[in-house]
Amino acid sequence: MSEFERIREHIYVMHAEDGTDRPLLAAVAGRSRTLLIDGGNSSAHARAFREYLEREGVRKPDMMVLTHHHWDHSFGLAEWSLPTIAQRKTADILRGFAGLEWNEATLDRLIAEGQMSERTRSDMLAEYEGDLSRIRVEEPNIVFERFIDVDLGGLTCEIRYVGGDHASDSCVVFVKEEGTLFLGDALAPSVYGGPMAYTTGKFLALLDTVFAYGADVLVESHSRPATREAFYHDVRRYEQLARQVLRHGRDRSAIERDLRAELEIGDSEPLPQDLEEAIGYFMNGLAK
Repeated sequence: MSEFERIREHIYVMHAEDGTDRPLLAAVAGRSRTLLIDGGNSSAHARAFREYLEREGVRKPDMMVLTHHHWDHSFGLAEWSLPTIAQRKTADILRGFAGLEWNEATLDRLIAEGQMSERTRSDMLAEYEGDLSRIRVEEPNIVFERFIDVDLGGLTCEIRYVGGDHASDSCVVFVKEEGTLFLGDALAPSVYGGPMAYTTGKFLALLDTVFAYGADVLVESHSRPATREAFYHDVRRYEQLARQVLRHGRDRSAIERDLRAELEIGDSEPLPQDLEEAIGYFMNGLAK
């Protein structure tokens, strides 16, 4: 069941749903304009959020920004019919997708090319109830390279291109007056074109960028919004892991030994599952 929440005075969200890979969607409502953050993975996803905003009496959305091109964030764009801001790479990729006939053969080709995955196929078929011909991809029409700011009337949204392993076109959105940073999937590992992977240098550079904002609330697209304290507590473990990978390279036993010492986890205790998986992602990154 869909869950909605007003997480800040001017920010409304539809929480992520894992069943068909629906990411969190957000609306930032200023005095004169409302900005949507991501379009959803289908018309049905977009419609559910739009109906919630209407029930809450939120000003009708005026524009949208995409955090990156992946289908779950962009394929609901057509339902909104709004001016849409995107990084140039995002716009270029979606322009290519817009010209495709969507069916199983198209997915076969995109998976073979490393642009999608078998998980994508499964989620798409579930979201579109087996009828991929219903997919309509629209192109963004406001394109930027590095930075763009949007004045909503009393609220400023600072949009910044950051890249990363998950998607080379990833962007973050900082709602300055609300102290809220939307990360999209920027801190996630790569998911297409081979085993899931983190590149140590990219990951640590991204963390530096994120920490520099000093945001009070941080929002990842497939997680719950988190306070600064909770987010930093969680992500610092990954930072420590990444630095151990820098130090020890492919020596997994040395990485685990020193990580346990830093996190004060005894040798007889299992590492948390997410860290076990993350070690594998960093090892995969070293193999690239």
